[in-house]
Amino acid sequence: MSQKKNAAVGKPLDRVDGRLKVTGAARYSAEFEVPDLVHAVLVMSTIAKGRIRQIDTQAAERAPGVLRVITHLNAPKLTFDKPEQRALIDPKVGKHFPIFQSDTIYFNSQPIAVVVADTLERAQYAASLVQVRYEEQTPATTVEAAMAQAFPPTESSQGGRHADVVRGNPNALASAEVRVEGSYTIPIEHHNPLEPHATIATWQGDKLTLYDKTQWVYNTRKHVALTFGMPEENVRVISPFVGGAFGSSLRSWPHVTVAAIAARQVGRPVKLVLTRQQMYTSVGFRPYTVQRVALGASKDGKLTAIVHEATAGTSMYEEYTEATLDATRMLYACPNLVTRYRLVRLNTSTPTFMRGPGEISGVYALECGLDELAYTLKLDPLELRLRNYAEVNPEDGLPWSSKFLKECYQVGAEKFGWSRRKLEARSMRDGRYLVGMGMATATYPMFRLRAVAKARLLADGTAVVQSAGSDIGTGTYVIMTQIAADALGLPPERVRFELGDTDFPYSPVQGGSMLTASLGSAVQAACLAVREQALSLASTQPNSLLSNAKANEVGVEDGRLFLKQDASKGESYTDILKRANRDYIETEKDSEPGDEKQRFSIHSFGAHFAEVHIDPDFGLVRVSRVVSVCDIGRVINTKTASSQVSGAVVGGIGKALMEYTQMDSRNGRFINANFGEYHVPVNADVTAIETYFVGEPDLKANPLGARGVGEVGIVGVSAAIANAIFHATGKRIRDLPITPDKLL
Repeated sequence: MSQKKNAAVGKPLDRVDGRLKVTGAARYSAEFEVPDLVHAVLVMSTIAKGRIRQIDTQAAERAPGVLRVITHLNAPKLTFDKPEQRALIDPKVGKHFPIFQSDTIYFNSQPIAVVVADTLERAQYAASLVQVRYEEQTPATTVEAAMAQAFPPTESSQGGRHADVVRGNPNALASAEVRVEGSYTIPIEHHNPLEPHATIATWQGDKLTLYDKTQWVYNTRKHVALTFGMPEENVRVISPFVGGAFGSSLRSWPHVTVAAIAARQVGRPVKLVLTRQQMYTSVGFRPYTVQRVALGASKDGKLTAIVHEATAGTSMYEEYTEATLDATRMLYACPNLVTRYRLVRLNTSTPTFMRGPGEISGVYALECGLDELAYTLKLDPLELRLRNYAEVNPEDGLPWSSKFLKECYQVGAEKFGWSRRKLEARSMRDGRYLVGMGMATATYPMFRLRAVAKARLLADGTAVVQSAGSDIGTGTYVIMTQIAADALGLPPERVRFELGDTDFPYSPVQGGSMLTASLGSAVQAACLAVREQALSLASTQPNSLLSNAKANEVGVEDGRLFLKQDASKGESYTDILKRANRDYIETEKDSEPGDEKQRFSIHSFGAHFAEVHIDPDFGLVRVSRVVSVCDIGRVINTKTASSQVSGAVVGGIGKALMEYTQMDSRNGRFINANFGEYHVPVNADVTAIETYFVGEPDLKANPLGARGVGEVGIVGVSAAIANAIFHATGKRIRDLPITPDKLL
């Protein structure tokens, strides 16, 4: 980083892309202007399992403006990838959904045809004319009904994790002095980003350009190239702005392939935008999960046994697994532990990653179980967690790279006023309202993948930095600008960061709270390298004040290199490049993880404290206050980090109180696939949210010392709210969401 007293990193800078968004200048995937564009509309199945006996497209083909109707009868045969060729984010067991490759129906609202027409309205009308006859079969639609067919997923589908893990004595629970046990369910939930999923596909000979809503342009490129059996370099994916995703855009979904098929067949660019209803079956969801948590402890509150079992739904054609049990194995010190993970095949599309995937579901059950244990022991829930604090990772014995969870507890309790909480349930009131206070721990692992960045320093003293990352509203543009600015010693306004294009250097996915640690390290490395290039130029110039200067003797500030021992002796980047007759200098740098994960256990941590007010007559819950304290290593931008946690808390409120997708189990159809009936928090549901950060840069984790913030901000929030509801009412609701009918 630079020697600037007012370095950019750590400051609450505004988003550099904010003005583009509020003025409408930012272009999202469906908004690119492409000449000769036509429109595609999907036709979806009306059954969940069976076969297409007949599909009649004649009326649709005769409709005005229709250019093509594509079904499994006339679609090209696609070359689906082998599991070992897939991108990191995709399930490794099973196969990608075989779009338009057979007459088999795997789930309700499965795409079975696409209509292409010269206007959107004509395509929509023609799609309504497609007639289909089915051979219908009885679908498997609920986890509970299919529990007898539950199976342990293969290790390869879990990234090498075992389905069953035993530590110590597997029978220790039976001899525990104190025991609690409960079953918990997490419903199907949908991401519901504001921007619908959309793709524009256009061919130029054998080269394909896709304007796509994606969190990982390189993954989309690889998937499409493998699907069509073409070289990756012949596919370009562009996605500079993403209007929210929450995990729904991590994978490349079938509609992207359909747009490319349609564009090739009609010989014109094709735009395909999913409707809100289609997004419920086309871009994944959080899987329905059933969990059992049993905890054993000594009378003084030391955990002696943990049993945590989870069974989740997956599709008929892929094994999607989550890290539901991972936090249980590492969060608290306990000598004896058993975890078991199972899958059930259902007639749904494949679930996918969503807002703290896995950990959010598992931590909900674990933290509610701990709260129940605290009441059984007549012990403060925070004190119970402190008595079982893990000084090293209990799962593998590795030391933490950095851990300030105790400080999260301390600061959170102080800011929240936890000491005012009465121990007994149903003991606090505010007028006629029942008042409850609850808390929960949060954790999420730090992931870091290979990333590449290119930095170009121009003779006018500005810089352009490029990498193919994504910004889904998390602040990637401004964060990378800050990192680059400090590494180059430039004001942020003289740095432009560009992303979202496979023509740029490789970047991993924007998801799993990994992009800052991964891409940020590459941006820093590239900018430091180009700074060294500038010094190298200056040191070889006879007339330079920095002639023969060594790197450790030189500082940088405001675009000026200077001798540390005599700051008056220095030169600007502009002077150096002009003297060398150079318009610019540039370099490209890789950054990839080393052996840090073999030497340390690297996680973000947090503590959430929630207060609720509940109307006892109607069961209406209002989350009146939330205090969240997170340990995320170096905070690159305090404003965006706080925004991430605040948004995560809002998501946690939704998960706790209102979000769930209802299915008609008879036909596997989602019946509230719209914003009118799938309820999410609005401003009226959100009151006071306070966010704080503790800790220090975690330089054992990566060169930046930064860990993820997005996921740790939501993991544990729903548990804190559920625990507050129990404290207010004395009712333990284990099945999310906690709606008024469950409290009455």
